Amino acid sequence: MKKAIYPGSFDPITFGHLDIIERSSKVFDEVVIGILNNSAKNSLFSVEERLNMTKMLTEKYDNVTVDSFDGLLVDYAKSIDANLIIRGLRAVTDFEYEIQIAQTNKVEYPELETIFMTTALNYSYLSSTIVREFASYGGDISRFVPEEIIPMIQAKYNA
Repeated sequence: MKKAIYPGSFDPITFGHLDIIERSSKVFDEVVIGILNNSAKNSLFSVEERLNMTKMLTEKYDNVTVDSFDGLLVDYAKSIDANLIIRGLRAVTDFEYEIQIAQTNKVEYPELETIFMTTALNYSYLSSTIVREFASYGGDISRFVPEEIIPMIQAKYNA
C-alpha cells in the first residue's frame, strides 16, 4: 500500500494545493495532508483553523486524511508508516529548494521517496503568500481560494 504525505503550512489552503491533493488522491492508496505546526513562522491561521479548513475542503476524498505534526517530516513519516512525500513544483526555483530537502530526507530515512508534481498551469503563480498579500489589502481572492474560506480569510484582516 502506498501511503503518501503532502506536507505544508497551508496558510491558507489554495486552489493550487487542492489541485495537488485531488491528483494525488488518484495516484496513491492513501494521502495524508500533514499540516506543519511551525512555531517559528508567524502564521495567519492557527493549526486548528488550518486543520478544519483543509478537512472541510477535502472531505469528498475517501483516501485523504488531514493531520498536523511538529518537528521533522522524516520523523512524522516514520511515525505514520508513510514511504512517500508529495511536493508541488511551480517553477525551477521551487525545484532547487525541494531537491535539497528531498536529498536530506533520503539521507535521514532511506525508505522515504519524494514525488514531485508540477502544478497545473493555471495555478503556477499561486501561493499562500500571494493570497495573504491580496487579502491584506482587501483584494479579490476568489480566483485563489474556494469561496467557503474567503470569509475566514477576510475576517483575519478585518478584525
